[in-house]
Amino acid sequence: MTDIALHVFILLFFAAFFAGFVDSIAGGGGLITIPALLIAGIPPLHALGTNKLQGQFAAASSTIAYARKGHMDIKAQLPMALVAAAGGAIGAITAAYVPGTVLQIVMPFLLVAVAIYFALKPNLSDVDGHRRLTPIVFAATVVPVVGFYDGLFGPGTGSFYMLGFVTLSGYGMLKATAHTKLLNFGSNVGAFIVFIFSGAILWKLGCVMAVGSVLGAQVGSRLAMKNGARIIKPLLIVTCLAMAAKLLADPANPVRMWMGF
Repeated sequence: MTDIALHVFILLFFAAFFAGFVDSIAGGGGLITIPALLIAGIPPLHALGTNKLQGQFAAASSTIAYARKGHMDIKAQLPMALVAAAGGAIGAITAAYVPGTVLQIVMPFLLVAVAIYFALKPNLSDVDGHRRLTPIVFAATVVPVVGFYDGLFGPGTGSFYMLGFVTLSGYGMLKATAHTKLLNFGSNVGAFIVFIFSGAILWKLGCVMAVGSVLGAQVGSRLAMKNGARIIKPLLIVTCLAMAAKLLADPANPVRMWMGF
């Protein structure tokens, strides 16, 4: 790729800050960074690889913040994190064989679908509910599937982990959010290792975004621990819909070209 302009670095730094903030509260930071990278003109595969570089720092930052306050047990989560890492690696290998246009086509609809889900899903609170899956079954089913998705596409991974914990493990939203962070870190690392060998990482840009995401994650995790789940739904809904609209507004988007406008 040619050199990236300074203003692109600055804009993506702030996009990563906001993504780290959102991801630390409810997951879904990739819903901001991946579209932002694509909008900035980064090729889809490089956008995925660069996002994994910055995303693992945000996840690690959030993990440490929640663990320090006693909202999660890192040692107890490690086996699940390793499963997530394996799923992320397999997903990243698969991503290398998926045409770049697929991401441009799928992303707007995925963003809208996530927004609709959050808008319509009832009873999202911080109160623990009924457990439907044991930890072992959860680790053998939900974790590798979401980890694979993280390596393949990525946006919304934290949200999907969180909702899995809420609906299947019976966790309240704050507890679920805290427990997703190490899993999200694991799937990010697994995918990141694969992207290193594929050469699909923009290192300078990824490091700049990593700084932004770490700062955002620290601010967001503290806010989440203070206020719980009250700010999650409107934040994700607005972000998802805004990014979907921006992607569809791109004249080069295949969906827009198919529709003839």
